[in-house]
Amino acid sequence: MKRCEWANKGNQAMKEYHDTVWGVAEYNDQRLFRKLILDINQAGLSWQTILNKSDAFEVAYESFNIEKVANFDEKKVTELLENAGIIRNRLKINAAIINAKCVLEIQHEWGSFSNYLWHFVEGKPIVHHFNKSEEIPTRTELSDEITKDLKKRGFKFVGSTIIYAFLQAIGIVNDHLVTCFRYEEVQNKTKNQQRK
Repeated sequence: MKRCEWANKGNQAMKEYHDTVWGVAEYNDQRLFRKLILDINQAGLSWQTILNKSDAFEVAYESFNIEKVANFDEKKVTELLENAGIIRNRLKINAAIINAKCVLEIQHEWGSFSNYLWHFVEGKPIVHHFNKSEEIPTRTELSDEITKDLKKRGFKFVGSTIIYAFLQAIGIVNDHLVTCFRYEEVQNKTKNQQRK
């Protein structure tokens, strides 16, 4: 079974993430928020590190309930800074809280965080046709545009490279290699979701 090269460099959890989650179109606000926060926490680290800690993140961040995270207080921040199961970085923790508040504002304005994100591509994923990992960019004009708008709305820790990784993860961009067994599977799954 041919996978994207990066998926074979980690453990079984990395393979499962690649085979079932990465690149699949996501429309659920809570799961979108979860992926955004995990991608922010990955900055400077490997995705394997974040995957290994994902269960601890789930508990620490109250299942990534947007309203709950938006209301985290200083006591909760201290608790998170003492939690060895997650990434203990005050800037990243504070960014999660601020970003949760910003997501709530977007939901009020757009109806959902999903509506907001998907409007940048008019609801249709961008499908690339890369044969090698080296061809895949780390940022694009699209990630630059979304980053600029997110920052204008008050989001923190959202550089264009982080946002591009986020877009790949949530299926707004399909960057599975054309040789990967998931390349067409992801497109077919997205088409089926859009029909519902």
